[in-house]
Amino acid sequence: MFPPADDPPDLGVPPNRGPLPVRRNPNSNPHAHSSQLRDLRPQGIRGGRGHRGGGRRGSFCSMRRSLACVVVISAFFIVVMMVMQYKIGKSEQGSSLKEFAGMMLQFGQASSFERLGEREGLDHLRSDIRIGVRKPTLALILGNMKHSPPLLMLFTVIKNLQGLGYLFKIYAVDDDNSRSIWEQIGGQVSILSPEIYSRIDWTVFEGIIVDSVEAKESISSLMQEPFCSIPLIWIISEDTLAKRLPFYEKMGWEHLVSYWRSAFSRADVVVFPDFSLPMLYSVLDTGNFFVIPASPIEVWAAKSYAKTHSKYQLRGDLGLNRDDMLVLVVGSYFFYSELSWDYAVAMNEIGPVLIKYARRKDAGPMFRFVFLCGNSTDGYNGHLKEVASHLKLLPGSVRHYGMDSDVNGLMLMADIVIYASSQAEQGFPPLLTRAMSFGIPVIAPDLPDIRKHVVDGVHVVTFPKKNSNALMRAFSLLISNGKLSKFAEAVAFSGKQLAKNMLASECVNSYAKLLKNVLSFPSDVLLPGHFSQSQIDDWEWKSFRAAEMPHIESGSASMKISSVVHVLEENLSNQLGSENISNSEADNDVLTQLDWDDLREIERIEEIERLEMEEIEDRMETDPGIWDELHRNVRKAERAHFEANERDEGELERTGQPLCIYEIYNGVGAWPFLHHGSMYRGLSLTTSGRRLTSDDVDAVDRLPFLNDTYYRDILCDIGGMFSIASRVDKIHRRPWIGFQSWHAAGRKVSLSSSAEKVLEETIQGRTKGDVLYFWAQLDVDDGHTQENHIPTFWSMCDILNGGNCRTAFEDAFRQMYGLPSYKEALPPMPEDGGYWSALHSWVMPTPSFLEFIMFSRMFADSLDALHMNSSRSMNLSLATNSSQPTVCLLGSSKLEKRHCYCRVLELLVNVWAYHSARKMVYINPYTGEVEEQHPVEERRGSMWAKYFNNTMLKSMDEDLAEAADDDDGDRGRWLWPLTGEVLWQGIYEKEREERYRLKMDKKRKAKEKLVERQKKGYKQKAIGRR
Repeated sequence: MFPPADDPPDLGVPPNRGPLPVRRNPNSNPHAHSSQLRDLRPQGIRGGRGHRGGGRRGSFCSMRRSLACVVVISAFFIVVMMVMQYKIGKSEQGSSLKEFAGMMLQFGQASSFERLGEREGLDHLRSDIRIGVRKPTLALILGNMKHSPPLLMLFTVIKNLQGLGYLFKIYAVDDDNSRSIWEQIGGQVSILSPEIYSRIDWTVFEGIIVDSVEAKESISSLMQEPFCSIPLIWIISEDTLAKRLPFYEKMGWEHLVSYWRSAFSRADVVVFPDFSLPMLYSVLDTGNFFVIPASPIEVWAAKSYAKTHSKYQLRGDLGLNRDDMLVLVVGSYFFYSELSWDYAVAMNEIGPVLIKYARRKDAGPMFRFVFLCGNSTDGYNGHLKEVASHLKLLPGSVRHYGMDSDVNGLMLMADIVIYASSQAEQGFPPLLTRAMSFGIPVIAPDLPDIRKHVVDGVHVVTFPKKNSNALMRAFSLLISNGKLSKFAEAVAFSGKQLAKNMLASECVNSYAKLLKNVLSFPSDVLLPGHFSQSQIDDWEWKSFRAAEMPHIESGSASMKISSVVHVLEENLSNQLGSENISNSEADNDVLTQLDWDDLREIERIEEIERLEMEEIEDRMETDPGIWDELHRNVRKAERAHFEANERDEGELERTGQPLCIYEIYNGVGAWPFLHHGSMYRGLSLTTSGRRLTSDDVDAVDRLPFLNDTYYRDILCDIGGMFSIASRVDKIHRRPWIGFQSWHAAGRKVSLSSSAEKVLEETIQGRTKGDVLYFWAQLDVDDGHTQENHIPTFWSMCDILNGGNCRTAFEDAFRQMYGLPSYKEALPPMPEDGGYWSALHSWVMPTPSFLEFIMFSRMFADSLDALHMNSSRSMNLSLATNSSQPTVCLLGSSKLEKRHCYCRVLELLVNVWAYHSARKMVYINPYTGEVEEQHPVEERRGSMWAKYFNNTMLKSMDEDLAEAADDDDGDRGRWLWPLTGEVLWQGIYEKEREERYRLKMDKKRKAKEKLVERQKKGYKQKAIGRR
């Protein structure tokens, strides 16, 4: 007898779902070594599709009887199917459920491909001339470092992407036994903590790959500006959260669902390794789900299970003989839990095989057919027994096991596996992959996804679906004298070899193609190799040694219960529990009418006592106190306001300081990178991102045009400098001024305490001369440029600006000064190997800063006008705001075009300081060592001092101010008047005339008032006279 498996041992198979393998590359060759194995296939199976006539060995009745037999069996199984549908309660909804499930199989991958197709790929970049000097850098965040199938898949992908030219920096949520493996790829693995999350400048990466739900905290840190625009790919292999989502909806925890939905929406693409997961996570879908169906989980499960279990030991435990032929019948993974129609159709197809082999009473081995579907308590077993009795099959020859039983054990014990489903799936059926991994010969219908990945007669034996005769012939080929034939052994061996590394190549190529469509590659980045260059045939099994393969726990492909999911649930339940307790206490404490009467009596008595005390105090003489005490009380009340207190203290700390460095930032995510102390003050480019508990400057408040996202993005940090320079006397009254981007701290080039001390002592000891101190140097080499080809200033500028820096600078400079076309307009820069300033991290005297801003405003306006003219000349349609150009000559990626002028304006201070004869001094940010760069004495003969003369710049500034003052709006978009104060002599005269007019109006009104009083006869009585 074949006993039931009500309480099976844990075999490492998720009871309700599992990963679906993916499709192979159409160009890949799954037919490897097929020529060596094809000669082992019997002649009958080779022509099975072309000739369906009788006269074959292995048919269980003659040609004349065959047709009648099939008709009788088919009619009988139609009745049996109807009975099974009725008894299980699916007769009315069977066809509709079948149709619904079929629709669910078609995950909307097409829409995801269309959306990704809109992204900037590499095709147009490869055709352009690029000067790349560094590899594209990606951050990889591992949520789980334990050895597991998803980690094996990810390791294989990352290792091959590295071969295409990507550079990886690896972070991990926790430490585990695979750290040494990952260090082979990305060097030192950084273990993340809540403090470290906020200290990483994610903008240095071209993209971020996050693995597992466990890395949810990293997603949270990427949901704030300025990290919102970084491309993010989130790979999710677990179903732990998906199983909890229905519970959240049942409990009414909508805000917890919204919390996870917002996290999912942050990712540009959420990648799943099979088509079942996006259906389970459909509640959180925001249109960014994508499936790359590939995972070695089936092979992993088979390997780990076979190491600890024996085929014949399992048979003995179930009371089976060693020589019994066990045939396992499986179906579609999507239909096993509720739909019996799929298996009813399978019974119709497999009926002739059952009648021929399950009725045998000879002394040979017994054939046992096990149907793997549904759950153990679904009632399938009784119905199969009823079918067996109608067919007069031997007792114990037909048995049902549920998917919640020992699936691995059944497959390991099986001699043959029949895939009896006629439903087409997206991807290769996972149960077939697992059966092939156990080395079991497989019979399957010739469905498109099965034909795509295997060779008929080599890896599996296929038959036309819904053709019981073909199934009988295929089954007969695997049996010889009651045992497996040599052909069956050859098919099992080749199938196992194919399943071991099935879909590895397509997986790597799919991820390479995904990165190509999601990432934006800046101008200074070397383009990665084409994804077709990745020739990978195997998963990285050698890195994950068999001795280190842990057994997969039941119910989770990741072998780890997601702590993030349960921690969030616990926090929410505690919060809701406290609210429920407070509500219950409020309900129990209900006031009665007597309580209300007592309360009113108490209030009446207290009111009488209060009035009596006020009357007594009015009759008593009181001392108002001295003025100092009153003033002290007022100041104490003012200090009670926390925000005002903080700002006052910050201003007091800077009183008497010769220097103030404004740290420019944009968004809440940059707060941890800002400094505290008397030398620094924050400068926020957005009102919403400003720190409320500090006295940071709001750039938008000082220059309202920065509230426009377009202007704020194209100008970046220099827009904040424009805001400081506007009405500078009201905010900065110190002899020295400095700036530092928040990126300097993120990239470890901000001033250390020792360097700050050296800088402060240096500027205090310097009483004359104009100098620029900087500590963040321009460096685009990154070790990829040869020593004898050190990039020059203009070549580095070209590298950072899509190769068009010189052209754009020259054209803007020519338009700014009105130079003729035949005259040179690109200021020469030395090639002496010295350092140049970057990241807007420098200090200079305040008057020099105002002069630099005056030059920068005019240059930025000229550059903006140049781009506007380029847009019009190229006949490009403008964006929603017609004043915004849609072309950027200074960038190739989407992010570079968004911040079009930023990289040129970042280097502008070098051109201005060099040609205006300012001394340029580099301060080592770590040691404070001071070193002069490009000495002024060596610049003689190469400086264009006349164009940077202060008198000339003031004259140009006044001309622009006069034009702006007289502008009647016909000029259209004009950047210069928006960037600061508009001042010229005519404005002073207008202000003086306005003051005089107001004074005369006041006198006139006073005189008219006096005349009016005299007219009405009113005269004021003389004081002191009676």
